[in-house]
Amino acid sequence: MILDTDVLGALSAGRYPRRMRDEVERAGALCTTAINWAEVCYGIARRMPPHAGVLRDRYSRLVRPFVQTLDFDEMCAEICGRLRADLERRGVPLNDTDLMIASIALRHDLTLVTGNPRHFSRLPGLKLENWLTEDE
Repeated sequence: MILDTDVLGALSAGRYPRRMRDEVERAGALCTTAINWAEVCYGIARRMPPHAGVLRDRYSRLVRPFVQTLDFDEMCAEICGRLRADLERRGVPLNDTDLMIASIALRHDLTLVTGNPRHFSRLPGLKLENWLTEDE
């Protein structure tokens, strides 16, 4: 499982439905990507002290120890290029950071856990789950 930025934020804030707690316990190995980590760092850096320090500490304590970060490598770059060209041909482009995140998930054959599966659903072969929904 690869956790998208919105899911990482929910974990660190402690605001998530029971379903998410259950899924985290069941999932075992959890990952995120270097791209998501950059988005988290950007979000923290945008905050004014002391809020930035509180967010950084909370994230470091509640999320970082349990989540492995996967890098964007050459194989991911190839996947990303093919996805981007395909989406442009179909007239449904996606921003570069989301394409990079999806490429990492596809390269490692992992499910992307996001609060916005509809956004990523245009990518063929990408497995998606939404743990931010209310209990199903």
